[in-house]
Amino acid sequence: MQWLERHVPKLVLAPSFAAVLIFVYAFIGWTAWVSFTRSRLMPNYEIVGPIQYERLFASPRWDTAMSNLFVFGTLFILISMVLGLLLAIFLDQKIRTEGVLRTIYLYPMALSLIVTGTAWKWILNPGLGIEAMVRGWGFESFTFGWLIDPDMAIYTVVIAGVWQASGFVMALFLAGLRSVDGEIIKAAQVDGIPTHRIYSAIIIPSMAPIFLSAFIVLAHLAIKSFDLVIALTGGGPGYATDLPATYMYAMAFSRGDIGQAASSAMVMMAVVFAIVVPYLYSELRAKHD
Repeated sequence: MQWLERHVPKLVLAPSFAAVLIFVYAFIGWTAWVSFTRSRLMPNYEIVGPIQYERLFASPRWDTAMSNLFVFGTLFILISMVLGLLLAIFLDQKIRTEGVLRTIYLYPMALSLIVTGTAWKWILNPGLGIEAMVRGWGFESFTFGWLIDPDMAIYTVVIAGVWQASGFVMALFLAGLRSVDGEIIKAAQVDGIPTHRIYSAIIIPSMAPIFLSAFIVLAHLAIKSFDLVIALTGGGPGYATDLPATYMYAMAFSRGDIGQAASSAMVMMAVVFAIVVPYLYSELRAKHD
């Protein structure tokens, strides 16, 4: 019984540990292995070198996917953080309807990305949404066809993504604003420092760790974005709104090219590691110091 009491925590955690070991790390290793083979519809375990990566980086569709990721990720992160900060500052003014407004702003996070993408697909559809509504008001020359414009379609994904994520960023920043020492703010106000200077020189710099955390979360969401694109544009027109995740899905399940899917998955994982590892290193170093 004493042995059992000492080892109960290990026994309880063992199934979860084994599941993670098999279904996460083992499959990452399997994907890495397949990415160095000639696998097509079925896996081929004979390693032949980095030919799949050579094909990947020579693919115009992959170039489009990475360009879209840069555009989408940059705008998604920047706009979500700016809008979230402004909303947090607005709610930090202790307004009466704060609870109602906070619920409204956070509501999009309760929806799945499939629902968000479908809703914005209706809103941005030229025959059903904004364009049809404005034309119904008598402005017959008004056009808003971003959803079907190959050059502008990626920005519709940005709009839907920002709508989904800005409330979450607002909640992070609002918690950070409420954690700032009120005595420092009162002292600055007594010294006659303007409110905008208090925020720009005192409050916002003290929230640097929260900004970094928000950036990591948003970057992770941007890199693995799949269901939002599928529901909103389906990767089109053509493959104008392809992202690495949709490219990987198309290669694996539409084209029957497992090797290409595996190589694109490993590149995506490398991008995630390039963002997350420095963050974890800085956090561990700060705790150690």
